[in-house]
Amino acid sequence: MNTINNIAIIGLGLLGGSMALSLKEKLQTTIYGIDTNPNHLKKALELQLIDQTATLQDLPQVSLVIIAVPVDKIPEISLTVLNKIQNNTLVFDVGSTKHRICQSIKNHPKRGNFVAAPPIAGTEFSGPEAAISHLFTHKKNIVCDASLTRPDILKTALELFELLGMQTDFMESVAHDTHIAYVSHLSHISSFMLGKTVMEIEKSEKNIFNMAGSGFASTVRLAKSSPETWTPIFIENKESIVKSLDEYIKNLSLFKKYIENEEPEPIFQIMKATNRIKNILP
Repeated sequence: MNTINNIAIIGLGLLGGSMALSLKEKLQTTIYGIDTNPNHLKKALELQLIDQTATLQDLPQVSLVIIAVPVDKIPEISLTVLNKIQNNTLVFDVGSTKHRICQSIKNHPKRGNFVAAPPIAGTEFSGPEAAISHLFTHKKNIVCDASLTRPDILKTALELFELLGMQTDFMESVAHDTHIAYVSHLSHISSFMLGKTVMEIEKSEKNIFNMAGSGFASTVRLAKSSPETWTPIFIENKESIVKSLDEYIKNLSLFKKYIENEEPEPIFQIMKATNRIKNILP
């Protein structure tokens, strides 16, 4: 792997902070933190996630830039970053949607320095305090539109991802956004709406606390996630999300009808068929 002398991480929330911790364990280098939230910068310094604070004007000094801001901000930030970096600087983002980001930079002279690489990793917590060093270990990492990245830059990125313990696959950005809507974004919406429904129907917080079993707790875990992070994701990937929601609502309506009509056989068969998920996700 090419020597990485200095690193700038833009956005010091869960993903940016965890990336900082992971890199600190693997590399002897200086990590600069950039964030518009002064409290995030202060906390990141206190937790020793970063070595120094910086601004976008300092980017010519680094050989790796990681963009970990909300997805609706990444296209603009990416263009600014590419305008400021040196010729051999690696830039990658960790956003949960990819196509609009890739479209925004496709004609930039330094497009080859950019790797669109969303790790399939996260927790329901947010902010620098949520950072954990092993967040990316054994996680999937999807590199999108890899043919548009310079081969030497891509090689460095892949070696870095391997160093962090990630398993990399490749996909086109359009396909990525479609499939991530089904297996990630829809589950977050489902969790938020289940939590909302229960709190609206069951007015007693004591009853929710006392009667919530592990099934409810695990299903609504994602409803603890940051609205600041997930609102722009839902808007950015609206086409694929709306398609998945239409199918989800159709299935819920059908299941509701079978319950109303007291039809045990189709209820049973739907659940039995869905049990196949055990073979996909052991």
